[in-house]
Amino acid sequence: MAGATATAIAARSQPSDDVGTQPFASPARVFLYYSHHTPRPSPFYSDFLRNIDDIEPTELGPTLNIHFDTARALQKSLNDAPLRIVADREKFKTHRLEGAEDWEGASADDSLKDPALVANDVAAQISFLRKLKFQYLEQNAKDKYIKTIVSDIDDAPLITATTNEELRTNYELKKEKPKAAKDQLAQKYQDIRTLTPLVEQGTATEPEATTLSQQILDARLALTRLRQAHPHPRLTVATASAHLESQVMQMQEFDEKVQDVNDRVASVKEKVKESAREVERLRVKRAEVEKGVKTGEMEVEDGRVVGLYDWFTVSLDLHRSIMSLISSHSPSENSLVLTYLIPPHELTITLLFIPNTRQLAEAQVTGIDDIDVAEVVDSHILTNDVPGLVAAVLVRARAQV
Repeated sequence: MAGATATAIAARSQPSDDVGTQPFASPARVFLYYSHHTPRPSPFYSDFLRNIDDIEPTELGPTLNIHFDTARALQKSLNDAPLRIVADREKFKTHRLEGAEDWEGASADDSLKDPALVANDVAAQISFLRKLKFQYLEQNAKDKYIKTIVSDIDDAPLITATTNEELRTNYELKKEKPKAAKDQLAQKYQDIRTLTPLVEQGTATEPEATTLSQQILDARLALTRLRQAHPHPRLTVATASAHLESQVMQMQEFDEKVQDVNDRVASVKEKVKESAREVERLRVKRAEVEKGVKTGEMEVEDGRVVGLYDWFTVSLDLHRSIMSLISSHSPSENSLVLTYLIPPHELTITLLFIPNTRQLAEAQVTGIDDIDVAEVVDSHILTNDVPGLVAAVLVRARAQV
């Protein structure tokens, strides 16, 4: 009887694979039906119903007392209502499958909760009922055939081609209904297989979505705090971009200035090095001159020599500054090279003398090509007038400039 009861319960869910058999439910559908249709109150609701009678009306306000009475009335109506789903749940709990006691390690509750056991039991019942139906149809056909043969011809039902066509038509119509139901069920199963990964994917991404939602709320809160901390006028994107461009240009200018300063520092360092070398050379030269002066003081008895030397040196420096004499040196014993600064040119006069005499032999003027001083040079060479030659050349050069 337990197996027949389970078969009768399952027979209202799914069409059979064989045409003409009664519909039966798949094990998975039976399990899912009772899993999803069994009422499962939340823990909060259970605690509320459990403790609802322990609350005194005086502890609540007038408005809450009204809602409290409404909740009690709802609880009482739910307890007294003859709900079918509650009866089906109790019926399913008390149902025992055939052969469940023979399974090793399986209790009554396990046999009802394991979908594999339900599937095996339903499959066995479907196979048995198919055989039973086939035997019923066979015996029914034999019985009708025998009754038709042994009965009188007048009382025998008249079977014609029209009767067979009607039976065939009814048979086809009966076949269409389970076939359509079967196709619909297959489509539902296919939808379940298609949507199950999507549901699992959505369930898997639920923590991530929760985290992102919390981050969005935190970002909005931070943005609100920033807006409160920085009232209008705020720095816009365009203003910030313009400010950034101006800062970039300033940085480029500063980089160029730094590069110029570095170049000038390098040049100053080189000049300082050259000046240091010149100072060192002059220090050595001064030491030699001082040594020579001391030697001359020891050799010369006349004390006026030092004063005359200083006077001559100062006079020579004054002459150089007045005449713009840059340098003067003697490449040989009978030659003298004088270089004068006549902006923007430098005039060089080379004087050659006859050896061991003070007679001027030749004079060369370079640095100013636009002036013809050949006549002046020749005339002063004939008269052996060196100062007059230098003065005449300088006058002409300054006049030309």
